[in-house]
Amino acid sequence: MKYNLLSYLLLVLVFTGCKNNEGTVKDNYLDFSKRDDQFTGGIKMIPITTSAGKFKVWTKTVGQNPTIKVLLLHGGPGLTHELYESFDGYFPNESIEYIYYDQLGSYYSDQPDDNRLWTNERFVEEVEQVRIALGLDNTNFYLMGQSWGGILAMEYALKYQKNLKGLIISNMMASASDYNQYAENVLGPQLPKTVYDQIKAFEKNKDYTNPKYTELLFKYYYTEHILRKPLEEWPESINRCFKHINPKVYVYMQGPSEFGITGDATLKDWNVKPRLKTISVPTLTIGAKYDTMDPRHMEWISKEVQNGRFLFCPNGSHLSQYDDQKTYFSGVIRFLKDVDSGRFKRNN
Repeated sequence: MKYNLLSYLLLVLVFTGCKNNEGTVKDNYLDFSKRDDQFTGGIKMIPITTSAGKFKVWTKTVGQNPTIKVLLLHGGPGLTHELYESFDGYFPNESIEYIYYDQLGSYYSDQPDDNRLWTNERFVEEVEQVRIALGLDNTNFYLMGQSWGGILAMEYALKYQKNLKGLIISNMMASASDYNQYAENVLGPQLPKTVYDQIKAFEKNKDYTNPKYTELLFKYYYTEHILRKPLEEWPESINRCFKHINPKVYVYMQGPSEFGITGDATLKDWNVKPRLKTISVPTLTIGAKYDTMDPRHMEWISKEVQNGRFLFCPNGSHLSQYDDQKTYFSGVIRFLKDVDSGRFKRNN
């Protein structure tokens, strides 16, 4: 009887302590009073050292949680943190700290005109410098990358996974060649033949700036595979993100075509498939039915890494955080909390 009472009291103490800890995080989530970025509302211009000189990149921290801090790597290359602004509707309620971040060359950061800077290796070192400046480590640091950001997240993990607590690869395959084949053999032929033929004719002639080419892409391709809503219903944050793109960085690394990474783009031969098995940190991969990326490939990545989990968005496309929002955020939040609590298990 005495043993049972003691056990009961210990259980009460444990559960009460957990509850109080969670309550403290939630109570202090928006308390900036002891932070060095209170004056700017969480914004920091972080100095970055490169072989081409010193620059500054823009970050903004939302909330505070000592054990869950998510650094967001945007797509492009050359887009902005603005594509993540829907996170404001979900992460704060879960007391998840997250950091918006414009990579070098992107709108809110310095934009040097020097192609020597646009390499995977240089971007990885930039992320590492941002991590150090923000005081992130393997007790709290989650790295989340979407599209090009997913490439960067994989590359970072392959070099610096010792610094990570968790990794999220959203809507990105592990091979440019596989992505090209999916775009060419699966997505392109799904378009009306007359439309696809026109698009291919523009690309054959390298007439990428033709207004008709852009019109066809937005009307028939983007609304099916980038964000599945009529253009007039696209969120203002996404329109703003596209408006702020740095086309020089984008074309140099990704190329001018939306049907794969082609031409002289520096990413056209990128492939980390053989190295994925070395990633041991808990990893979530996200794929969507209508994505520009093959969701089956995303599921394969989750099985190839040592501790992977796959999230499928049945109604989503490339920006599933908007067109399959409930599925997307419930899966991401569950992953973060499972890893944080020690309950993470791979689902394959």
